[in-house]
Amino acid sequence: MSVLDWLFDSDPAIRWQVLRDLLHAPPEIVGAERARTATEGWGAKLLALQGEDGQWAGGACFPEHSLNWRDENQGQPWTSTLPTLQLLHGFGVDPNSERVRHAVELVKHHCRWEHAGQPFFAGEVEPCINGRTVALGAYFGLNVDSIVNRLVSEQLEDGGWNCEAENGSVRSSFATTINVLEGLLAYERATGGSPESIAARRRGEEYLLERRLFRRKSTGEIVNSTWMQFSFPTHWHYDVLRALDYFCSAGEKPDLRVDEAIDLLRSKRQSDGTLLLENTHPGKIYFPLEDGDGRPSRWNTLRALRVLNWYENNDAGAAFAFQENRVAPNQSPKVGFSSLIALTPEGAISGVHLPPPSRLPSSESTCRSAEKNRLHHCFNPGSHLLSRNSVGRLKPTARGTEDGPGGRSGQ
Repeated sequence: MSVLDWLFDSDPAIRWQVLRDLLHAPPEIVGAERARTATEGWGAKLLALQGEDGQWAGGACFPEHSLNWRDENQGQPWTSTLPTLQLLHGFGVDPNSERVRHAVELVKHHCRWEHAGQPFFAGEVEPCINGRTVALGAYFGLNVDSIVNRLVSEQLEDGGWNCEAENGSVRSSFATTINVLEGLLAYERATGGSPESIAARRRGEEYLLERRLFRRKSTGEIVNSTWMQFSFPTHWHYDVLRALDYFCSAGEKPDLRVDEAIDLLRSKRQSDGTLLLENTHPGKIYFPLEDGDGRPSRWNTLRALRVLNWYENNDAGAAFAFQENRVAPNQSPKVGFSSLIALTPEGAISGVHLPPPSRLPSSESTCRSAEKNRLHHCFNPGSHLLSRNSVGRLKPTARGTEDGPGGRSGQ
């Protein structure tokens, strides 16, 4: 089974992103698969777990009655409204579907932050939380202007953000900064942004690039060795793949200062082209998305191939420009993956064989057979080969300490 076979033998949340980002399928095929995320698989399961009070697990950032999780040494629980909406966003549930709109309306009217009872989409005080709230609000079509204005005003002198700024910290945190950057990018896509928010995002990007995404600016040492391990879901945590995926999604030509991070990414690829799951962040979850640390990870592999496609094309504006709610023009991929793949003149995917229907439940089998027929008839003619590039190796320096505090644990 090829890497793409393996990725496609999965949940709709992964399949539609494979179609969009790796196979560059026509919008109607991508949209049809994406629509299934709210009615099947992981997305449907999470939507069904929303409580009558409009929240997940009875809370905004934390489940109800769970604020002693540190004392219990069980890891932060990931079942409340914020991490659940982050997962739904990561799955790419269609924000315009009736089921999703209803869920978001319930959150808007009934969910309030633990900090001081603020409405969920009004944000609270920590930029790491507010950055994620902006990303969610922008994605689901809500007004988050006031949170964006607050984030712009809270940017630190070095260009980043830190949840501990209210306690006197003047140095930025990688973790807080990536959460804010993702929010500002989503806001910019949804609304066009403001001159101030665009400038703030650019300065925040420069903060990470000056540090090569994982090094201390002052000494060049690696800030935190755990950032070299790729986890999913990331929740509020930082790692190098999350940063690379951000720059990839911004759709601009790769900056030379991401080269070392790309070398690290390439070094993580296994002989079969997959990446492993690493450093899963402990805490209660509704259900697992992967088989566990040290096992092949579809989410890490998908994101890594997406990043490498962007980086190796070296023409990001044309090759990988897409927005959260709009599929990019059908570009012909030029680089690629662990095996040789071709889109044949007849339009079928040569080398990408969907799993046999007999291996799937009957309803899934019917959908997959129809999907295969649509793929056969809808791809543009032409033959475009994708081949694997050589794998680079990274030799990290000694471990350092974090560039700046990242806010309280369990942001």
